[in-house]
Amino acid sequence: MFNINKVEKAAQLNRDELFRFGAALLFIVGIMLFTIVRVGESGTHGVLLVIAAMIGGYMAMNIGANDVANNVGPAVGSHAITLVGAVTIAAVFEASGALIAGGDVVGTIKKGIIDPDLIGDRDTFIWLMIAALLAAALWLNLATALGAPVSTTHSIVGGVLGAGIAAGGWAIADWIQVAKIAASWVISPVLGGMIAAAFLYLIKRTITYQDDVMAAAKRVVPILVAAMAWAFGTYLILKGVKQMWKVPFGAAVLIGLGIAVAVYLVVKPQIAKMATRLENHKENVNDLFTYPLIFAAALLSFAHGANDVANAVGPLAGINEAIVGGGVATKAAIPTWVLLVGALGIAIGLALYGPKLIRTVGSEITELDRMRAFCIAMAAAITVIIASQLGLPVSSTHIAVGGVFGVGFLREYLKVNYARMVEDIRHHHDDGNPEAVEAFLERFEQANVAIKGDMLRDLKRQSGEKLLRKRDRKSLDRIHRLELVRRSLLLRIVAAWLITVPFAGILAAMFFFMMRGIMLP
Repeated sequence: MFNINKVEKAAQLNRDELFRFGAALLFIVGIMLFTIVRVGESGTHGVLLVIAAMIGGYMAMNIGANDVANNVGPAVGSHAITLVGAVTIAAVFEASGALIAGGDVVGTIKKGIIDPDLIGDRDTFIWLMIAALLAAALWLNLATALGAPVSTTHSIVGGVLGAGIAAGGWAIADWIQVAKIAASWVISPVLGGMIAAAFLYLIKRTITYQDDVMAAAKRVVPILVAAMAWAFGTYLILKGVKQMWKVPFGAAVLIGLGIAVAVYLVVKPQIAKMATRLENHKENVNDLFTYPLIFAAALLSFAHGANDVANAVGPLAGINEAIVGGGVATKAAIPTWVLLVGALGIAIGLALYGPKLIRTVGSEITELDRMRAFCIAMAAAITVIIASQLGLPVSSTHIAVGGVFGVGFLREYLKVNYARMVEDIRHHHDDGNPEAVEAFLERFEQANVAIKGDMLRDLKRQSGEKLLRKRDRKSLDRIHRLELVRRSLLLRIVAAWLITVPFAGILAAMFFFMMRGIMLP
């Protein structure tokens, strides 16, 4: 019976995988047939446009499979929303963001990393864009299979850079821009992790470390939700709808502040009503963050769809513009059908292959509850706002994953620190009375932070016992680190980040040389 069950399980996995592959292939074939029917130009350029549309759809699916996990993963990991619910919300809002706010015009050469004047002619530009798009899509596919969330922006940047160098030599690249992008590998996760950890520590100090947890929650949670409304209101105005409505930073901040005040007035009585029904325990505070997390996942998905659809359809729109206009297109209009390819591709890729990365971000790096997931969502919005005003090219993927690691490492530090205090308490009770130790620990557990400090200082004055030996402390640290944050996953993700641009660049250069060899007489 055991062997039959194993066979049945393996067969089910194979059927699921075959279904996903078949659905993805059907989408690509549908794009091919639609483009063949719609394309107005025949001959070589018509074929290239059909190929580019298929690769654009493939790229969009990989964006949905890999990048969207950062928006909904923490909400799923904290059980604020189910996996099916998260996929549904993300698919709807990603597609809506792409279609509503994806823009009419897109820059085809991402971040201006290569000089378009050094691209020889229209055909060279078309081959360059196809090579870049295919390389970025293949790298995202590989990263998704490996369970590594990576930046789609960095992937397409690497593709354009590699194909550009292959087409025009090393001088074609703007190495200052490349250096800024490389710097973002450090800036994005560190800044996101620090902001997420800071918010988590603030929540702990102002709510969960207080004597009356629910009374503290009634005061603080509405302010936190209003702060989220300010951050997301400003974020959406600056990034989510920038293609439709250009707003200066100061005006966006003021509009976000107005939204925050309105949200505060609405949620304060609702939070008070919910808190009254809950028991006075810190675990119950999580329930107060459920709806803010769902809204955060939806808004992040909308802004992501509005911004990152360009990674899929930007090169495709450039190829279409080059064929129609007959020249190198640094700016290109986005036809509705091109935008639709991007929006549908992101939604389909998310539904078919997104759950794997959602689980990785939401539960495999470190354990998340709703307070921690809330802090990660706040970090994502605030970091993008700060970075955009400083001109720093940050990655939303790196920010979100950095936020997950940030709250994980803070939890680890606090756990280790608390374990040290408990061991100090045990070692300072030199009377050997276990009942006295347990009674002290029970009072210590229920006390707030200030009283805990007073209790420890009084205990240490009463006893001259030596604290834990250095060797014992290191052993305790190691145990808690292994328990709270997965180092192996950290190393895998960082390695994937570091090789994204060079790997995509090398692939794109290879594809460009292959296409040029095939297409040239």
